[in-house]
Amino acid sequence: MGCVDAEDFRQVKDAVRQLIRESVLPREEQIEEEDRIPDDLRAQAAEMGLFGYALPEDYGGLGVTMSEDVELAMEFGYTTPAFRSLFGTNNGISGQVIAKFGNEEQKKKYLPRLSAGELIGSFALTEAEAGSDPSALRTSARRDGDEWVINGSKRYITNAPIADLFVVFARTDPEQKGGRGISSFVVETTTPGVTVGPRDKKMGQAGAWTSEVYFDDVRVPAEALIGEEGRGYSKALTVLSRGRLHIAALCVGMAQRVLDESVAYAATAKQGGAPIGRFQLVQAMLADMHAELLAGRSMVRDVAARYDSGEDTSVGPSSAKLFCTEMVGRAVDKAVQVHGGMGYLRTTPVERFYRDARLFRLYEGTSEVQRVIVGGALLREAGMPRA
Repeated sequence: MGCVDAEDFRQVKDAVRQLIRESVLPREEQIEEEDRIPDDLRAQAAEMGLFGYALPEDYGGLGVTMSEDVELAMEFGYTTPAFRSLFGTNNGISGQVIAKFGNEEQKKKYLPRLSAGELIGSFALTEAEAGSDPSALRTSARRDGDEWVINGSKRYITNAPIADLFVVFARTDPEQKGGRGISSFVVETTTPGVTVGPRDKKMGQAGAWTSEVYFDDVRVPAEALIGEEGRGYSKALTVLSRGRLHIAALCVGMAQRVLDESVAYAATAKQGGAPIGRFQLVQAMLADMHAELLAGRSMVRDVAARYDSGEDTSVGPSSAKLFCTEMVGRAVDKAVQVHGGMGYLRTTPVERFYRDARLFRLYEGTSEVQRVIVGGALLREAGMPRA
């Protein structure tokens, strides 16, 4: 059960929709050109509590359920992904590790400030040779008295350039292979030895900053360890599963936006003196977009309900991410096609969403990884032994 009653949540959702439609949409081109979220939009998001809506109520958040989370994500998905990305790691993969596995001291120290937007948390897991298989990570942490010494580097770390703290995954037992022997730590960015590289230049999602992060003999106190030593990989999988369902919902929101843009364009743009919407093949593209959008929305809501009940917290989220990220890829492609030459111009929203959508099939587990997760789980359920 969530901490927000139905009527209060409806008001929260309505306020988020109003913020997105009235404040963020008019600034999308500015965000694209400046490659940053304006300070006043960040302040508005913090004032509304968007930096902590998924964090526990006891620490300043709203403690929304997964079903409520995806409803908000579908609203966030209607605009540039960079806006949601600003507070996404606080609510998601970074903040959730501390909320679910941190001790009381860690929760009190970090969660209230993450919820208020005073701190930006970042999730430092991916490495150059450990992307789709993070269990292959090479970053190490060795115990030295009352401290841990961390060495290694991370890649594609969302919000790293503006982060105040990293949730870092490092191998603490070099004798263990795969996911065993990996631990998680909270590392403040001001700690000596932490270096954040220049911002990555990406195909899309301008305003959502990523970069490499380097840890050179970074010393953190023993109490920086989050949870049990050697169990960090399972923590990563737990929060990534929730994040995958959130991403699926974002894709539903984006698919709704590009459908709306395409319908509006087809109803007014003319060829030969008549709206192009009269052409049956244009109608067919809109119909296909609409059908897949409805399927994705229903899927996300169903999987979220089963996530909340505990019935399925792994396979369903992977299936939802697989379907919805592929679905939005088809939707943005059709949206550009409906717009014709206009869809190829940088001043047209669907062109921007075409580039933005491509990342969804890559991060927090590629489509191929989701297929392996789902297929393997189904076969194991049927009795096939692990390799």
